[in-house]
Amino acid sequence: MWYNKEMEIQSTQEMTELGRKLGEKMATPAAIELIGDVGVGKTTFTQGLAEGLGIDEEINSPSFTISKRYALPKGGELVHYDFYRLNDAGIMRDELAETLAGENNVVIVEWAGGVADLLGDRVVKINISLQEDSSRLVEISDPNHFLMNNGR
Repeated sequence: MWYNKEMEIQSTQEMTELGRKLGEKMATPAAIELIGDVGVGKTTFTQGLAEGLGIDEEINSPSFTISKRYALPKGGELVHYDFYRLNDAGIMRDELAETLAGENNVVIVEWAGGVADLLGDRVVKINISLQEDSSRLVEISDPNHFLMNNGR
């Protein structure tokens, strides 16, 4: 259903709703690489995803803190990384590898560049791009079907 899908998003509410729907269906462990320029809606998507995963906390961008962690209601964590400000991931690379090994974690990585190799074949890639009319084109690539519901 969700693999290799392309859609146009017209509003912040639609972006949040897309994230929520994916969060409700997401199997764990999961890794998502969010691709897109600053301001295209990556944090808005993540807020919806967190809601779909059952997280009640306020979700903020980890742009300045590099990572943020949120407990999942049924165990594990949603961990959101943003490597935009790092030329070299350094010790954060090791932390990401450890987090990806958690069997109940959902990991979101923005600006993956130097750590993309850690995401492996289980990564779902979501590319968000701004269109001329201010809508967003969202392309979801999930060739290994990691967004499919596994009983959650």
